Amino acid sequence: MNQTEETASPGDYRLLLPDGWFRIHLEPDQRDKAVDALVERQFHGIDNAPHLKEELRRDLRRRAGKAYRSGGIELYLSLQEVGPFTIPASLLVTLAPLRHPEPLPLEALAQRFADEGEGSVTVEELRSGPAVRIRRLMPQAGDEEGTEPTHNSLSVEYHLPVPGTTAFLLLTFASPLEAIADAMAGLFDAIADSLTWTE
Repeated sequence: MNQTEETASPGDYRLLLPDGWFRIHLEPDQRDKAVDALVERQFHGIDNAPHLKEELRRDLRRRAGKAYRSGGIELYLSLQEVGPFTIPASLLVTLAPLRHPEPLPLEALAQRFADEGEGSVTVEELRSGPAVRIRRLMPQAGDEEGTEPTHNSLSVEYHLPVPGTTAFLLLTFASPLEAIADAMAGLFDAIADSLTWTE
């Protein structure tokens, strides 16, 4: 991170997530252990589905590897349950260094996203400081390859400037639950607002 004279850069961040969210560290030396722990948790007490278990393990490792190669730091998956149902959602935390000598103004970043038709773009004031928020509905592909999208998936992104640097911390939330998109967006907003910078 490039440090400026005016503000010291934080050493880390802290997020508060609801019970039932599972964190996967994306660094290669920790990733497989975290994925294995999640798989064992999901299949606890189920001994007759080894193929499904291995398929989930491979899928999670693939997703985690792809996220890490894109700059991902952590991946959170919702295992929250409401009655017999699990609330599917995810949060990918990414560090995005920018090649600028000075921090990019948030208004300029928001305008760029808006000009590109990136959905609903606003500048929000969070506890950690101002951030660019983008809410959009993304087409969700059908179950079979080549089929038309059957519904939309909610995506909410927060672009938070890292104090004292020209980098941004990107929080990317996603959920396929279009029917309760407003409620899910409210949950994502609350999680983003809980972020604090630490030394």
